[in-house]
Order: sequence, then C-alpha cells, then structure tokens
Amino acid sequence: MSAGALVAAARRLHERTAALEFGPPVTHVYAPLDYAWAVHEQYLSRYGEGPKRVLFLGMNPGPFGMVQTGVPFGEIAAVRDWLGLDAPIVRPVREHPQRPIEGWACRRSEVSGARLWGLFRERFGTAAAFFTEHFVANYCPLAFFAGTRNFTPDKLPAAARTALLAACDAHLREVVEASRPQWVVGVGAWAEQRAREALEDLPVRIARILHPSPASPAANRGWAEQARAMLTELGVWCQERSASLATFCDTALSDRPERLG
Repeated sequence: MSAGALVAAARRLHERTAALEFGPPVTHVYAPLDYAWAVHEQYLSRYGEGPKRVLFLGMNPGPFGMVQTGVPFGEIAAVRDWLGLDAPIVRPVREHPQRPIEGWACRRSEVSGARLWGLFRERFGTAAAFFTEHFVANYCPLAFFAGTRNFTPDKLPAAARTALLAACDAHLREVVEASRPQWVVGVGAWAEQRAREALEDLPVRIARILHPSPASPAANRGWAEQARAMLTELGVWCQERSASLATFCDTALSDRPERLG
C-alpha cells in the first residue's frame, strides 16, 4: 500500500461529502478533512505506508476527538504525544459557538479515543510498532450536530443517509483495496454492519469489538480487557506475552483469506 493512495482517497471522500446537503434535525456539519486536513494528511503519510493486516474501523468523528484533530478517535494527548502529530488546525467556516474547534488547545478528552489508543499503546509500546500491521480509519468523515447534541450518521433521515453511505462505502473499498487487510474490525456494531455491506464481495474477514464509548455501560466495566479478549478469541491477536513481543498467533495467520491484489 502506498500512503499516497490513502491521501488521494481521503481527498476524494472529502470532495464527495462536501457536495452533500443535510437538513433538519442537523444544524451543523463539521468536516475535519477540510479544516484539520494538514493533520489528517500527516497521519496518513506517516502511518499509512505498506499493507496492514488489521484495519480498525470507527463510525464517525467524535466532538473531542477527530472533530478537533482530524485523526480517527483523535483524543488530543494520544494524537500529540503518542502519534507525534503536530500539523496546524484552522477554524471551520461555520462553527457552533458551543461546539468550538480548539484543535491542540482543546482541554476535553475524548474517552473513546483515550481508551482505544491507550489499549494499543499498552500492547505495542510505540506507534511505529502498532502501525506495522494495523491501521485505524473512520467510516464517515463528517460530524453532525443538532444544536449542541452530537447526531450520529445512522440517525440521519433516509435520503441524506443514502447519499452519504454511498460515498463512504466507496471510500472504505478504496482503503481496503489499497491496504489489503486480512481483518476489518468494526469498533462497534454499526461500523461492523457498514463494513459487511460495503465489502461483501471482497476476501476480507470482518468482525467487531465493543465500542469504547462511556455512554455504553458495558464499556465502562473494563473496556480494554474486554476488547483484548475479543481480539484474542477471534484470532486477530494472540495471547499477549509482552509489549515488545506482541505478535500474532501462527495458527490464526495460516487460516485466512488470500490478500487482495
């Protein structure tokens, strides 16, 4: 996989979704591939090179994660300190006064992102080690707000949702065809569902882990331990030995679909 292919695909996704219109109850649409493009491009360029064995797929940007930084599950500390990204972030043209884009100055932590990247940091130690065979993407690049309330894409009216899903499905296929993963792991049920529909004819295994959102009572009962157990049971990860030797089960590797391409 060329990181340049991911950058080009992200540009196309932004162009396709920028042309869409969203009516009530949506009042504001944030497109971090626009105002935080420099960080997103830096993320893709630094960590997107080469084939990836596992693609983790989220739903869409969170208010204090990718909405602020342009990185999937982009909790500020994780993006700045663990991923080491530092490109400039500008303000969007139309901004809700109670949902400001503060970028690196944002003091709110996105719990989902802190949990997800924290799990990867605990297991792999360094971002470079994690991205050797893994990547993290979001299915939808837009965040929707009904006033100040976060409005997820699965709740959109049917007409608007249909056009959006078509653009996002096409992009997901481009990412998979470029990165050639053996696994696409939805972070949550909706991401898994979208992957199954968008990739139904491609030779890739699709699974899911529990979403780390604090809105989920289950996720608040030891999310990292549950996610690690799910990935181990699936065969995506082997039983962990140490952060520096977190490799994958030979038996799992031998029983997988052929790579794409």
